[in-house]
Amino acid sequence: MSSIPDMLRKVRATIVRGGVSPQDADDVVHEAFVRLESYAHKNEVHSREAFLMTAARNIGHDRARHHARVTVHCEELDIAGLAGASPTPEELLVSQERLRRVNSGLHRLSPQVRRCLLAKRLEGLTAAQIAERENISVAAVEKRVARALLFLVQWMGEP
Repeated sequence: MSSIPDMLRKVRATIVRGGVSPQDADDVVHEAFVRLESYAHKNEVHSREAFLMTAARNIGHDRARHHARVTVHCEELDIAGLAGASPTPEELLVSQERLRRVNSGLHRLSPQVRRCLLAKRLEGLTAAQIAERENISVAAVEKRVARALLFLVQWMGEP
């Protein structure tokens, strides 16, 4: 059985060879890992590596299809229309409530898990940089970030 960092490196290399840009590969692998953890939480997984590989390939294909659909040509862009597009009061209220809910969920995480998640998502640090900062292994950082995201997804789904 491969270690988690070895599996993640193998999956990353495979999806980059499959056409996912190196800049997007870490996000794709991370999303695949979160899916694995979420699925494994409720179901038996026979091969974590196979699950990760399949999930990462599917995510890469989904992103490519989405990118192909949303490509916008500059000459078609209505700048004047965008400038006047401000959110409605209802949209602002919903956004503020979501932010309050996320903040509440973040405070339910342990301080170290919260720091790892925020460093990864807000500061854009790599797992290696966070591991050095927190004095833990890269695998521990990846696991903490994945579990934090899984918790927040579930937390946000609850009223």
